[in-house]
Amino acid sequence: MITKGIIKKGEYFDSVSLMNTAKELGKLKGVADCAVVMGTKENRSILQNSGLLLPEFDKSGDADLLIAVKAQDEAAVSAALEKLNSLLGRKKPAASAGAAPRPRSLDAAVEGLPGANLALISVAGRYAGALAMSALRKGLHVMLFSDNISLEQEIKLKQFGRGNGLLVMGPDCGTAIINGVPLAFANVVKRGTIGMVAAAGTGLQEVTCIVSNEGGGVSQAIGTGGRDIKKDVGGIMFLEGLKALIADKETKTILLVSKPPYPEVMKKISAQAAKTDKPVVAVFLGGDKAVAQKAGLAAASDLKEAALLALHADAYAGKKSAKAVLSTAAKTVQARLLSDQKKLKSEAKKLSAKVGRGRKYVRGLFSGGTFCTETQLIMKDLLGEVYSNVPLSAELKLADSLKSVKNTVIDLGEDEFTVGRPHPMIDYALRCKRIIAEAQNKDVAVIALDVVLGYGSHGDPLSELLPAIEKARKGAGKGIVFVASVTGTDADPQSRGRVLEGLRAAGVAAYGFNADAAVVAGHIIRFLGGAK
Repeated sequence: MITKGIIKKGEYFDSVSLMNTAKELGKLKGVADCAVVMGTKENRSILQNSGLLLPEFDKSGDADLLIAVKAQDEAAVSAALEKLNSLLGRKKPAASAGAAPRPRSLDAAVEGLPGANLALISVAGRYAGALAMSALRKGLHVMLFSDNISLEQEIKLKQFGRGNGLLVMGPDCGTAIINGVPLAFANVVKRGTIGMVAAAGTGLQEVTCIVSNEGGGVSQAIGTGGRDIKKDVGGIMFLEGLKALIADKETKTILLVSKPPYPEVMKKISAQAAKTDKPVVAVFLGGDKAVAQKAGLAAASDLKEAALLALHADAYAGKKSAKAVLSTAAKTVQARLLSDQKKLKSEAKKLSAKVGRGRKYVRGLFSGGTFCTETQLIMKDLLGEVYSNVPLSAELKLADSLKSVKNTVIDLGEDEFTVGRPHPMIDYALRCKRIIAEAQNKDVAVIALDVVLGYGSHGDPLSELLPAIEKARKGAGKGIVFVASVTGTDADPQSRGRVLEGLRAAGVAAYGFNADAAVVAGHIIRFLGGAK
């Protein structure tokens, strides 16, 4: 095998185009591995761990394109590099005759669609803030998918939005469903009367899907971006979203989703929630439930419990007082959760018997940051210490996010992995490599995964995951168990039922709730005599 590479100075391509180019090169005869990425520090680190970092890349910059090809001989490398130029040079097909021209500016878009009242912005962070302000000044609500926007700019945008009766969802807002329309990473869910505000994108996807799959429906699902509930931003849009749901006649029950808000923000949320007679359920992952309960909210420990509480409360909303409705819902949900826990523990015991001797650790590889946090919280109760690149406490932070330690759960959607490359819900390449690498460790007993479906996500996750799992098993020999959660609905383009069936047919313990998958993975390690 030989590895060669080239640098294209100052040539920028978007991450999705580069992902597709790398996939095409990887299919060529004789090519064992390849990378086509922008020359960011993070990408160079990933190349190094993949054995594709070449000496000539040391002087590359963020705006340089790096191409590395590992192949069986010089001819295969040359063929790949020749193919690269044709792939990168491809032009998008021209619009069909008679089709309206695509707008190339915000002004042109507004002129072409005068009834629009929301702008979804997904451009490089350095331009996104100014574009968002321009949209707000035109009277448009904004969903700001872009990240890498300064805190100061976020505050300015949200203060302007609040002052003008406009929502600013983001920055780094990955999910919303407004008036039944899924935006960015979102799922096809039933319409209904449960409204949601979330500072957690995949958390919002999970609860909307659970509600829909369990027979309920969603009125609105408003994302805010994760920084909104922190001290500096002060929960500006979380509060505006809550106010909007309180005023919305179509919303009968409200569900709030986030990590624990800053204490002063929590007080404001509590005060606002006290102004409505609608049942309000909250899941502040990792927070003290007592704080929310004192505010009159029904507090849940995880996303599954929160969605079920909202669903059952919604069945009685308006027929009894909010307090009575939430009390009834809590009893019903607790009975179900206790029953589910017994079944999950039994399944974990059976799975633990399949684990090879000496294996004792879990490795979680997640595309959803909220799932990474939820899994850590559940495993903390079962296993004790869990390491991560986004840990629950500072002392459990990995020194190197590419090197796991004992029980480790990784958020592959963090900026360190996504700068210059697509989000892992789109591009499975990095996670598949990590699956294969983790399986080589003879201490690893369980590999836990999330599979997030819906618009924006990979169109066929089984085509990526199943070959990687098969290769990991072959490399690891006997005794490694795969546990996965699937977030989505049967109406999604990928079909939740089809993905669950495909995973289970491949021997993966697959569940429809991330919390369930985390419980099973944690109990397997406990049955093996793992930590705690």
